[in-house]
Amino acid sequence: MLPKLLVAWALMAACVAIHATGVTSSVRWLGRQVTTAQFWPSTWLFIRLAARIVLLHLIEITVWALFYLWAHAMPELQSALYFSAVTYTTTGYGDLLLPKEWQLVGAVEALTGILMCGLSTGFFFAVVSRTLTAPVPPGDAA
Repeated sequence: MLPKLLVAWALMAACVAIHATGVTSSVRWLGRQVTTAQFWPSTWLFIRLAARIVLLHLIEITVWALFYLWAHAMPELQSALYFSAVTYTTTGYGDLLLPKEWQLVGAVEALTGILMCGLSTGFFFAVVSRTLTAPVPPGDAA
């Protein structure tokens, strides 16, 4: 059981590293954006940021899926991606299951997904808060 937990820990660490890299990249990207409290520019900024965050999660889901495929815990890539997405997001349909020896790893994936989604939510909230407190140029106030 300990070797499986070490594998799960390594996958969790990879997700944290991917997320940290993506969030840091997004902070730099946001620094080059014009911050405004105007509706459409802010909305477009939020859409692009959400897309970046979702891409990070999809990369992390893919890392877990590739591991399941490599470990022969899932029969093919489509099933591995589906299982990983359902587990990472804690949807948990239960229509696909890992073999008994890998079930604890699946549980760690769910915990990792909760943590990474929480990190994304906090980051998105910080960006929205910063945007909402940005000064409105004269003549643009409604």
